Amino acid sequence: MTGGTALITVPVMILFGVPARTALATNMVTLTLMSAGGTLPFVWSAEIDRRRAPVLTGLTLVGSVIGAMFVFVAPAELLPLIIPVAMVFVLIFLVANPRIGLPWATVPSRRRMQAGYAVAFVLSIYGGFFSGGYVTMLIAAFVFFFGYSMLQSIVMARLLNVASSLIATCVFAWHRAIDWPLALVLGCAAFSGALLGARWARTVPQKLLRTVFLVAVAALAAKSLIVDIPWARLR
Repeated sequence: MTGGTALITVPVMILFGVPARTALATNMVTLTLMSAGGTLPFVWSAEIDRRRAPVLTGLTLVGSVIGAMFVFVAPAELLPLIIPVAMVFVLIFLVANPRIGLPWATVPSRRRMQAGYAVAFVLSIYGGFFSGGYVTMLIAAFVFFFGYSMLQSIVMARLLNVASSLIATCVFAWHRAIDWPLALVLGCAAFSGALLGARWARTVPQKLLRTVFLVAVAALAAKSLIVDIPWARLR
């Protein structure tokens, strides 16, 4: 429904003894199947922007490959600092703009939409690296830069996350970093849950959908601020 799954699944895997790099790689398989399940009910619907989807998908594939390669060369210590800030920013933005994400939102300018492509590319690099909060931030970006409704933003974000997670999975598989038995169990559960969530999303009013999204972002932001940031180490 709202993204942010990796903010829960990756820390839980690490808590149960899965190495951090393996957890990131395994989670990409889970996200691929989850995003596929969340997109499937909308394949033939008007919520998919078929005019912009090819360009956005191409940018996402390139950015996600770059992000996935960073996993093998970059330290992950900064992630606990980046994620809460991003979640809080998304929350403040949505609360400050109560009409954003509703069907009567203002049509964005061409310059704003061009900036939207750039933001989608930058976010895809992050998505290929970790993906924690990637879909959530992408939903907010689509609402702001392209003027999509909340439902359309969720669908488009899920569609792009299929591309992002799938190409990142290929990179991780090449490096033999995936725990396949664990990935398939988590992936089947995620696919089923996303399929149910997507079907439910089609039946609820846009205002309620926006409220659900706000609550989810607030919860994820609070969880990241309280649990994920190594406050003791920073002090």
